[in-house]
Amino acid sequence: MTLRVLLADDQALLREAFRILLDSAEDITVVGQASDGREAVQLARQLRPDVVIMDIRMPEVDGLNATAQISTDPDLSECHILILTTYETDEHVAQALRAGAGGFIGKGIGAQELIDAVRTIAEGETLLSPAATRSLVARFLATPKNTDSASTEELATLTPREREMVALVATGLSNPEIAEQMFLSPFTVRAHVQRAMTKLGARDRAQLVVIAYRTGLVYGGQT
Repeated sequence: MTLRVLLADDQALLREAFRILLDSAEDITVVGQASDGREAVQLARQLRPDVVIMDIRMPEVDGLNATAQISTDPDLSECHILILTTYETDEHVAQALRAGAGGFIGKGIGAQELIDAVRTIAEGETLLSPAATRSLVARFLATPKNTDSASTEELATLTPREREMVALVATGLSNPEIAEQMFLSPFTVRAHVQRAMTKLGARDRAQLVVIAYRTGLVYGGQT
């Protein structure tokens, strides 16, 4: 299957460089380019890409606002967003997660790393490293004022094993790592995680992380 990618960046030269790079991969094709957030949302609705690579600082509508609009559009539920920016601050990472991004990387990333990032995001996986997940999400989301009562009630729909899986995902563990820790098969872990995502209305693992911290299922990196 060929992954369809939409590029959103206000710098035309960078967009073209990314297009050439991504189109060099046999399983990836760039289907559109946007110069600002407003155009990114319009093209996402028109082209229905698998992945949107989104810059943060753009004119008209910034990348975080555009990410939120795409993430909350039910017609774009299969569209995943990768934030690619030069502004790798902790606060931007937290804001991107809250907006619905599935990953956050810097523009200093290598060519193969970017291609692999697109593939990872398209699978609904989060691109944050375990260390980044624990430190960033714990710092900005695990506070009383961010507690989401609606999501807390939704946790009641999970089985004990599903809650356990969500908590482990929130610590930054991958499915194989969870499987090894819990003495389960990766397929079983993936099934539990997918069911939890469906019940909680999470688009991807990044949103599971947000929910886990906001509801107090995980706090400060501890389950």
